[in-house]
Amino acid sequence: MKEELLDKNLHWKVISFNEFTVDELYDLLQFRSQVFVVEQDCVYLDQDGKDKKALHVMGFKGNKICAYARLFNKGDYFDACSIGRVIVAEDERLYSYGHSLMEESINAIKEHYGEDRIKISAQKYLKKFYEKHGFVQTGDEYLEDGIPHIGMIRG
Repeated sequence: MKEELLDKNLHWKVISFNEFTVDELYDLLQFRSQVFVVEQDCVYLDQDGKDKKALHVMGFKGNKICAYARLFNKGDYFDACSIGRVIVAEDERLYSYGHSLMEESINAIKEHYGEDRIKISAQKYLKKFYEKHGFVQTGDEYLEDGIPHIGMIRG
């Protein structure tokens, strides 16, 4: 299932869990911990047991992971396909890689799962970012790991 795409600035890979090299997996887990635990000052267990079901979208500069998202088929996490763990390295955010990451993720869901409807649990402060990719808020704000979130749907 290994798929590689070329962005003008990042080299993209979409892989299943069993396609990770040991180094890629270590670097990814370190990257997610850096953003979600250290940077956001949120103590939670990132390794939630769901990575084995997911597709993983990674954007690289050389061997450095700069952007990442985790994708699920409908029924594996929500009743619709979903995108989560969306991150861009702090020192790479000025390049708008988040938008490229969302485009790659939406396209990967269409290609691998054949779906257009996508549900996310978005950090509230990113509402306008996700709206630019066709997501609309559903329901009220809620706390997830101590951070305000909103449900959003696309399609």
